Amino acid sequence: MPHDTDPRLLRAFVATAEELHFTRAAARLFVAQQALSRDIRRLERELGCELFVRTTRAVSLTADGARLLPHARRVLAAHDELRAAWADTGAARPLLVDISAPVGTGQRVLAAAREQAPGVEFVARYISGLTGAAAEIIAGRLDVSFGRVAGLDPAVLAGLAHQPVRYERMAVLLPEEHRLAGLAKVPLDALAGETLYVAAGNPATAEWTDLAERLFAGRGIRAAAPFPGIAGEEEFVRVVRKHGWSVLASTEFMTVPGMVVRPLTAPVPLAPVSLVWRRGLTHPGVAALCRVAATAAAEHRWLERPADSWLPATDMSLMVGNAPHVGR
Repeated sequence: MPHDTDPRLLRAFVATAEELHFTRAAARLFVAQQALSRDIRRLERELGCELFVRTTRAVSLTADGARLLPHARRVLAAHDELRAAWADTGAARPLLVDISAPVGTGQRVLAAAREQAPGVEFVARYISGLTGAAAEIIAGRLDVSFGRVAGLDPAVLAGLAHQPVRYERMAVLLPEEHRLAGLAKVPLDALAGETLYVAAGNPATAEWTDLAERLFAGRGIRAAAPFPGIAGEEEFVRVVRKHGWSVLASTEFMTVPGMVVRPLTAPVPLAPVSLVWRRGLTHPGVAALCRVAATAAAEHRWLERPADSWLPATDMSLMVGNAPHVGR
């Protein structure tokens, strides 16, 4: 085993070994499939052995690949701990916080933390999707984000700490002329036969698409075909209006000219939001965000669920099992 093996090559190997699918592994690492295959071949040359058996139908580990996997995981875990420890040596460094959009739960928590911890420099980022943000956190390019942790890959989630913040009520964004736009609330059954944009095809927002597909299952609601990721509010508004899409959203959503947000009901679907940061990260800004989020959740009853609510069991277990405590 070379003494100077690039951790990037080991990450490529571990992702492929866990996915057993080059396309999914490349999407998980946010790299091109060609680049991933190139890294795997380079690692195989360095080790002098084949790590995968590749056919047109399947990918599987060789005996050497299976032997390498636990060692590679331990090396990467140690590498991540070292990087996190080094990043945290300057307590006064700015904390990079992804709030996804200028409106919503993340923005409210960040604004309160800035008031209560004026000595901390919080720098906002706007990354659409927790799946994409989590990859940035693991890579050390981001510190904190907000979103649905149940939709993350278990291997990614293992490297993160998270605290439940809120159950956002899900809603639908409709063109003003839509047949349902005149309703104050839209029953889920009324969406049968409709096609909604749910960011399908965007790997950065995979956790949201997964939640939407779980909600639509058996209700006759269709997800719009995959579409390239849309960056920025202005571009989102342009694309949505051009295509005349209805959009699965949250009641915490930006204003879109010519469209209306209507809460969903019967049942009330919930979008769980957690505060997420790299496991082992110590920074006064993280502590401030945790305190503010717990206080806001208690004061505004953000973690109370309506009797007629809908939430997948996987989300429920993660939210209840990590419930915050004020003063933590």
